[in-house]
Amino acid sequence: MLTAVAISLDGLGFAAWLFLASVGLTLIYGVMRILNIAHGGFYALGAYSAAWAIGLYTQTGQTIALTYLIIPMAALIVGVVAGLTIERGVMRHMYGRDEVLMVLVTYAIFLILEDVTKLIWGTDSYIAYQPAYWLGTIEIFGIPYTVYKFLTIGIALATGFILWWGLTRTRTGKLLLVVINDREISSALGINVTLFFTATFVIGATLGALGGALTAPEISVVPGIGAEIIVMAFAVIVIGGMGSIGGAMIGALIVGFARALSVHLYPPAELFSIYIVMALVLAIKPYGLFALSEGRKI
Repeated sequence: MLTAVAISLDGLGFAAWLFLASVGLTLIYGVMRILNIAHGGFYALGAYSAAWAIGLYTQTGQTIALTYLIIPMAALIVGVVAGLTIERGVMRHMYGRDEVLMVLVTYAIFLILEDVTKLIWGTDSYIAYQPAYWLGTIEIFGIPYTVYKFLTIGIALATGFILWWGLTRTRTGKLLLVVINDREISSALGINVTLFFTATFVIGATLGALGGALTAPEISVVPGIGAEIIVMAFAVIVIGGMGSIGGAMIGALIVGFARALSVHLYPPAELFSIYIVMALVLAIKPYGLFALSEGRKI
């Protein structure tokens, strides 16, 4: 019973983190058909900026409660500044190019962002434990868990709901679905496709930065975390179906519970359990569980 509870809670916590880190990646691919490897750079920038800002703030001796405002603000600033700069400065010149070229361009941007984080914050680790420590822990069947973990799960659920509601229940979301299905017809109908692309890229970058910022209080923020997350984020969206928000959530749950099962039942399998699950899913559903259908042009 205790093992089942531990697996369930650890799986949900890891899945929430993965969903927040990967949903922006699948959103950008769904709208723009870009495999944005630079997403790992946005995650790292969000983690570093949040950890750095929390460290500066806590030195003032003020209440820790305000750090929960610093985290989303850091993610928003990173997403808007970095996302808008990269989309307007680089990506808009690449639209319509070969997909392999787009992958190489975003990979180059990722390497640049990795160096930018080192230039700004150096190679030392940043630890911003205060927000997670301040909320304390609770015991579930005698197993202690940080309350911050449940806060992350709640934010992941809220993020998923807001994206679903925005895409399916608003006029802007329905126009975006038109852009996804056919860019040329959308332009002919007078829809500003360029504006939608820019907004989508900035939102995706902000979501990536939010994933990093929310993770900062639970980890040691060090160089290389962007490369680590982009690999797992790709596994999540490939399992769920590239471009599907719901698929990203299901993929995150599958990967989260696969990791939790391996950690608690057979720890040596942790390193490759995610990729075993991905291989099994792709063997049955080559395009993922909930891949977006592609319209065939005649």
